[in-house]
Amino acid sequence: MLKLLERNIATIERRLVLLAPPQATLPESFTNITVDSTRHAQLLRDMQRMRGRIYMEDGALERHQLSPEGLHQTPEDDKSWHLLMLNNDGEVSACEWYLEHSTNVSLEQLRAWHCPLVKMREWSHTLRLAVESEIQRARRDRLRYAEVGGWAVSKDCRCSSAGLLLALGGYSLARALGGSLMMVTATVRHSSSTILRRLGGSAFEFGGRTVPAYFDPKYNCEMELLRFDSRRPNERYIHLIELLRSRLSNVSVLTSSVGQFGHAAHATAAA
Repeated sequence: MLKLLERNIATIERRLVLLAPPQATLPESFTNITVDSTRHAQLLRDMQRMRGRIYMEDGALERHQLSPEGLHQTPEDDKSWHLLMLNNDGEVSACEWYLEHSTNVSLEQLRAWHCPLVKMREWSHTLRLAVESEIQRARRDRLRYAEVGGWAVSKDCRCSSAGLLLALGGYSLARALGGSLMMVTATVRHSSSTILRRLGGSAFEFGGRTVPAYFDPKYNCEMELLRFDSRRPNERYIHLIELLRSRLSNVSVLTSSVGQFGHAAHATAAA
């Protein structure tokens, strides 16, 4: 499997596209940047449509939870980096978002604030202290704090490496952006949380108590809150993460505004 992943990473530029969020500062290492608000918006909508379809097929959502056009739209979509895998027809076949925060962020400003555990007397205090502890650690270590989510893989790609490449890509992007501590809301369905634990994720803990998995009625499935440190993935995958980080320099990066980058010499405006 590791050799297969390595081969796929070597040609990742053919399939991976990054959508940059508004006001993002793009790393100097990113050399394949295109300013194209129309294409950016179209791929975002294609991703939301694919995600909505997959979540409905999995029983995580019902039709009334999507837009009239069948899009699964979340508040994070307009503020996040998006890692999109494209199939041979150029269609979005897998996706994930990565949302950076300042280290002044509070639990109330995070997606986790809507987690059912927040409303449970037994766990709300532990969860708050565990998350606040991670944010303080990010501040102390001069890292960003980030949330990762929206992981969806079309059925025709579930036997491929697309989903795992995206999970590794979250680490790689975090490293390319300077490093972060990350929170991931992971579904137990399709062994997603198990896969993420193997890559280096672990449960939130505080005061000797481990935050448990929980049932989320919004998505009709069991979920886990996992924490990650972009500096310390599972050692087995460090080589792949660094290889993928180096390949990100040539991956197509779409921005919607010229003002999003500081090295205009590398950017190409769409005609």
